[in-house]
Amino acid sequence: MGKLGILLVIVLGAIAVAQLVRVYEHTLKLKKTSEHDINDRDNNLNAWLMLLFMFFQFGGYIYLMLAYGWTGRGPSASIEGEETDWLLNLNIIIISAVFFLTNFLLFYFSYKYVRKPGVKATFISHNNKLELIWTVIPAVVLAVIIILGLRTWNSLTSIGSDKAVVIELYAKQFDWTARYSGEDNVLGKFDYKLTTGTNELGIITTKTIEDAIVDREKKVNDINKLLSDADTVMSDSLIETKEFTLSHNERILRSLYQLKENHKVELDKQAEDDIIVKGVLVLCVDQEYEFNFRAMDVLHSAYFPHFRAQINAVPGMTTRTKFTPIMTTDEMRKIKNDPKFKYVLLCNKICGKAHYKMKMDIEVLSKAEFAAWMLAKKKETFKLKYGAAPDVKEGDMAKEGTSPSGDMPAELASGEAAPMKKEDEI
Repeated sequence: MGKLGILLVIVLGAIAVAQLVRVYEHTLKLKKTSEHDINDRDNNLNAWLMLLFMFFQFGGYIYLMLAYGWTGRGPSASIEGEETDWLLNLNIIIISAVFFLTNFLLFYFSYKYVRKPGVKATFISHNNKLELIWTVIPAVVLAVIIILGLRTWNSLTSIGSDKAVVIELYAKQFDWTARYSGEDNVLGKFDYKLTTGTNELGIITTKTIEDAIVDREKKVNDINKLLSDADTVMSDSLIETKEFTLSHNERILRSLYQLKENHKVELDKQAEDDIIVKGVLVLCVDQEYEFNFRAMDVLHSAYFPHFRAQINAVPGMTTRTKFTPIMTTDEMRKIKNDPKFKYVLLCNKICGKAHYKMKMDIEVLSKAEFAAWMLAKKKETFKLKYGAAPDVKEGDMAKEGTSPSGDMPAELASGEAAPMKKEDEI
């Protein structure tokens, strides 16, 4: 009954509106005017309304600025962010000036030049001076903004100073992993072919190469065994798929043998002192940081809103930005009067279904607190967590089917794998 009543009200309302429209049309006919005829009274009313709307719009803009701050971003938490804020403020000033000027002219002219009896409008087809003014001035303003923006961008993405601490941030659906560069402040090398369940970041050491070879050899042997098993019945499409997978794994395996042969053992030290951290990125106040970014799967975007930093994390390449925190987390909590406040690293690219939860908390500590935290983390280096490379002697390097120099097995070196398909390119 309730739904029927609502439907009845809607129908009756529509009928009432239609009848009012008909009454209005009949009224116009009695006045011997059409709906397209606008009298001076209506014109003057609209002119005043335009003027009032202009003041309402400007008042709302000023109120929002006073109520929520100049831009609503809050104070910058990094040195570089202060420069970025300056550039953003310059843009806001320019945009605000253009906003007030153009809207003032629009609404004031609508009021001032309302149609008046006996006054005819002047028609101007073209004016070179006006064209020059509204072409040159925006071009000069945009050139200044672009030049200042490029200067800031180049500064933010350049290599950090000698005092900068290097940290890698590894993005994947849907989380971030931080890798601190350890005591030598040099990140260990990486290669995606070494990515395994225990070496998520694909870090290169003698041991990770050996383990990756063992893992890949097992995959190759398992597929070969399956294909050569006479008792196993498979469809032609499944056989083709298995052969394709075998080709892929054999090529990866050959690359791993080449990597092993060219790897220098002394480079292990660069990786073994690295510290991998998940969950919370811990930083030290007044310390410059150079951040390197990688992505495992799709395009991500590292966004540090409080530090005014953002850069894409791109699969297959390393990107870089830097900043120096100037306020600890506790100091920012006092400024914001929010005891639960946390700095945060977000993904600012829609990278999949769970994009919304791809974030990493950031904690900025005092120098003493950070030193104590880092001292504890030195017990969790990559070497201690993953394991050190085994002591290998010259005579012990030869394994079944493998030469002492690390060459690939003869069956892999003797011939090419199955033709590579386009979708399998590496």
